[in-house]
Amino acid sequence: MTPPSPRALALVIAIGLAWATYTHASPAPITVAEAAALLSPGTPSTCPDVECLITRAFARDRAAQVLALALFRTTGGVAGVGPAETMDGGYRGTIQLVPQLPLGAYRQHLRWTLDALTAIDGFFTAHLAGAATDPPVRYRWRDLRLHFLRSVAKRTPSAYATGWTIAYNVRGSLLTTATGVRETLFHELFHLNDFEHGDWSATQLQADYGAIVARCGTRTRCLTPYAPNTTRVRATGTYYAFQPDNGNGVHEYAAELAVRYFKEHDELRRTGVLSRPAFKCGPAENARAWAAIVAEFFGGRDRIPPC
Repeated sequence: MTPPSPRALALVIAIGLAWATYTHASPAPITVAEAAALLSPGTPSTCPDVECLITRAFARDRAAQVLALALFRTTGGVAGVGPAETMDGGYRGTIQLVPQLPLGAYRQHLRWTLDALTAIDGFFTAHLAGAATDPPVRYRWRDLRLHFLRSVAKRTPSAYATGWTIAYNVRGSLLTTATGVRETLFHELFHLNDFEHGDWSATQLQADYGAIVARCGTRTRCLTPYAPNTTRVRATGTYYAFQPDNGNGVHEYAAELAVRYFKEHDELRRTGVLSRPAFKCGPAENARAWAAIVAEFFGGRDRIPPC
């Protein structure tokens, strides 16, 4: 999701592949100081390592403690809390967010997060590793900081991302199933990579995106062939990729396109067939956007059969 904010180019966007094939600097593991800021903000800690911090922060809930440690050991990610804030959510209005560690009744969100990031790690391992001669995969999905928050009197935004941190709203409307969490986290991961690539989507996809919006506005029937994913805004019925008053919408279009890439390739790997027509086989704008994102982020690896 992309609630507007001055952070990250004036927007808060809402053990796999060998790092030798990753052309950006390899992500540094989360430090003890960074973990302390997530797990015991404002409180001095005597812990010598990250696992000690996690163990203490989740001491009240043994089951959640096991999940948080597994998340760190498997993906390098640390589940903590974000700061309280009042957010300008664009079309969503003003939103109050408060820190909420995923304990007790909120523990399921930690389980879904662990499962999602483990699945994403496995996807890149199985699908994108490739041969030594293949182009590099210019993508990062590990060593993430996770801010768990709770919205007051609202169920948006479900998540947003900036600076290799994903904020996760335990009351988010999209975060009620394992599938919803997996797709939302993949969406937010793309935002982080998009800006790591110099705000790629705004430079490479803007022309076609602008033309689609000019042609269709918010008319669902017109937008349907161009929508990469099925997510819609409940209040308007508009595809999230084309929702007005949501920052530069091309960022959301690109993130939804990344989710479609993930979903199509994951389904093809698991079942051998696609349950719906391939996105790239739709209008010409779809084919151009698909080819561009595959080349920039996924090392040219497109296993979807030709149209």
